[in-house]
Amino acid sequence: MSELQDNRTADRERMVRSQIASRHLTDEGVLEAMKKVPRHYFVGEDLQREAYDDHPLPIGNRQTISQPYIVALMTQALRLTGREKTLEVGTGSGYQTAILAELSREVYTVERILPLLEEAKTTLSRLMYTNIHFKAFDGTLGWAEHQPYDAIMVTAGAPGIPGPLRDQLADGGRMVIPVGSRFSQELFRITRTGDRFDEESLGGCRFVDLIGVHGWKD
Repeated sequence: MSELQDNRTADRERMVRSQIASRHLTDEGVLEAMKKVPRHYFVGEDLQREAYDDHPLPIGNRQTISQPYIVALMTQALRLTGREKTLEVGTGSGYQTAILAELSREVYTVERILPLLEEAKTTLSRLMYTNIHFKAFDGTLGWAEHQPYDAIMVTAGAPGIPGPLRDQLADGGRMVIPVGSRFSQELFRITRTGDRFDEESLGGCRFVDLIGVHGWKD
């Protein structure tokens, strides 16, 4: 482990204070999780000095680790209490997975790019998470075996809300998903009440494409 990886608690606290709390995100659980999880473990060594900066970073395979503020915004929007069974569509680096694992009872995470999934599993195992379940699969199909989910987070931009993800959301559950074109999206929170799905816009965003049967074609 390089010297850079030993202790960056001060960097995380500064990140939370200047990038997240200053933008009026107030969920104490989210703020504490962002202070705790070492974001620099989830990027390449050549990018570790930028790990706590206010922008996304490449992680290979044309994918990115999201800007810290966006991670916090999406997590807060799920309104997690620690009791949820949460589905994550798009494991990526595993950083968002770790944040969700801090705030959920169980996390089921799906990633279609096997090298990313394997690297994320290694990192999350190193950090001693035991409440995360992994699957290499088309995330637009969800993970039907373990439905329903109290919370679903989609970490890539979709042309619409995939039907299987709607179906797998529990009554009272929340889904956060970016929806729009391949160039820009709007972040939505979907709340299910029986057969009704209420949509609330959380603002504009830009994500990599959600590839799959119910997403974009590769």
